[in-house]
Amino acid sequence: MTSGKNGDVDMDLGNNERRMLRAMLSDPSREWTLGQLLSETGWEDQVHVAGAGKKLEEEGLLELSESSSRMVSLGDEGQRASENGLLESRLWGWMSELDGEKRTMKSLMSSDFDRAETGPGIGILKGLGIDIESGSFIISDESKISQEIDRRSEFILSLSEGAVESSNLDSEMLSHFSSRSGLLIFEDVTIRTWKLTKSGSSFDPSSLEETKLIGEVTPEMLQTESWIGAEFKPFDVEAPAPMPTGGRRHPMQSLIERIRSVFLEMGFSEIEGDYVQSAGWNMDSLFIPQSHPARTMQDTFYLNQPRNVEVDEEYLDLWARVHEHGHDTGSKGWGGSFDKEESQRALLRTHTTVNTVRHIADNPHTPSRVFGIGRVFRQETIDRTHMPEFHQIEGIIHEPDASLPMLISTLKTFYSKMGYPDVRVRPAYFPYTEPSAEVDILWKGEWLELGGSGIFRPEVTEPLGTEWPVCAWGMGLERLAMLVLGLDDIRQLYQPDLERLRKMPLL
Repeated sequence: MTSGKNGDVDMDLGNNERRMLRAMLSDPSREWTLGQLLSETGWEDQVHVAGAGKKLEEEGLLELSESSSRMVSLGDEGQRASENGLLESRLWGWMSELDGEKRTMKSLMSSDFDRAETGPGIGILKGLGIDIESGSFIISDESKISQEIDRRSEFILSLSEGAVESSNLDSEMLSHFSSRSGLLIFEDVTIRTWKLTKSGSSFDPSSLEETKLIGEVTPEMLQTESWIGAEFKPFDVEAPAPMPTGGRRHPMQSLIERIRSVFLEMGFSEIEGDYVQSAGWNMDSLFIPQSHPARTMQDTFYLNQPRNVEVDEEYLDLWARVHEHGHDTGSKGWGGSFDKEESQRALLRTHTTVNTVRHIADNPHTPSRVFGIGRVFRQETIDRTHMPEFHQIEGIIHEPDASLPMLISTLKTFYSKMGYPDVRVRPAYFPYTEPSAEVDILWKGEWLELGGSGIFRPEVTEPLGTEWPVCAWGMGLERLAMLVLGLDDIRQLYQPDLERLRKMPLL
C-alpha cells in the first residue's frame, strides 16, 4: 500500500518503482530521458528503468513516449579520414604544392599515395570539377574546389566526437558520403522519455521510502531473527515461467543410434575405417577409371600431408591389370595405362564403400554381413541439399548364396523397421555394381530416392580374393534425417540453434 496526497492508493510499489518515482518528483514537470533517470536514480543498468517504468505506467503514474531516430556515426574509413584527412583533401594538398605542368597522372602514380587510393581519388577529383587532358590535371576554379573540400572535411570532423542525429546534419553532405563505402554508419534507434501523470505528480516523496524486501528465505536467515518484521517481496505464482529443458542427444546422433540398433537387430556387425585413404582403395578397387570426373580436384579433397599412402604392390598390380584389360574377370577393362602413383595419392574418403571393400580384402573367405555409418568428404558447394562433409550408411552381404532378391528383401526389412514400409527398387547404373538398383520409399504420397545398391562386379571382388557374390548398398544419412525430422534444408541439421533443436522430435 502506497499513500499519496489525495488519499490512499491501493497499489504495491517495489523499491525500484519507489526510487524512480521519487527521482521524477524532484522535477515533476520534466520529460525525463533514460540518461537523466540513470543519473538521478544511481542505476547503471537501463533494465531497471524499463522495468520500474512499465509498472508505474500500468498504475497510471507516468506516461511513456517513444520516437524513432536515425543516428549517424563514422565508419572505419571515416575514422581514418577524421585523423588523416579525406582522400580528396590529401590529393588537393599534394596538387597545391606542384606547379601546373607537374600536376600529371604520371607524377601522381609516382607519389606516396597508395595505388588503391589513386583510382577512387581521381574519380572524386573529377566530381569536384577537375578534368584530365593528355594525362594532366586541369583545374578550372581553385577557390570553389577548396571551399567544397573544406566543407566536406568539416562534416567528417563534426562526427568525430560521436553519433549525431541525421536530422541535425547537412542533407547534401549526408547524401554524398552515404554513397562512399565505409565512411558513415547509420543506426535506427528508439528514443524513450518518461513523464509523470497528474496522479504521479500528486505523490508525497516522503511516502516513497525504500524498504528492505526479502526475496528468498534461506536456512541462514532462519537461524537468526533478521527476517522478523521484514517485508517480503510478493510473487505471482500464475506468472508465465520458462519451461525447463533437460539435456538430450543431437537428432543426428539419435538417428545414427537408431540405424545402428536396426542393423544389429538384423544380425549385422559394424565396421569402421579411417578418414584418410589412398586413391587406390577409395577409387581403383571399385573399378572407377582413373579418368573419371569424380576423381578430379573439383570433387575430391586430395591431401598434401601426407601426400601419399603406401599400398601393397600386390593390389596395385591386380588393379592395373583389371583396369587396363580386365585381367581374368571376363571384362575388357578401361584400356589405357594405369598410373600406380595416382593410386597411392592420399585423400579424404569420398564414400564409406572403401571400408567394405577393405573388409572383404581382409576376410575374402569368411561369410559376413556388415554395415558402417561414417563421415565422407566431397568438394560440394554448400546449399540446401549439399554439404562438403556428410554421412553415409553402407552395408554388404558377402556369402556364397548372396543374390539380388536377398539384397532387396534386406533393404525392405531395414526401411520397414525405420518406419517406411512402402519400398520400391528401380534399375540403375553404378560403375562398380551389376546389376544396380536405386531404392525409393513412399513419403507423403511421393516416391523419394534414398540410395543406391547392387551386386559388386567381378572387377571389384576378384582382385580382393573372393569369387562370392557381394550384395552392397549405400545411402545418405542426412537425406534420411531430413525426412524423419521434416526439414527442407540440410544446413538446419548443423546450425547451433538450441531452440530449433529442442523442438525437433525425439528419435
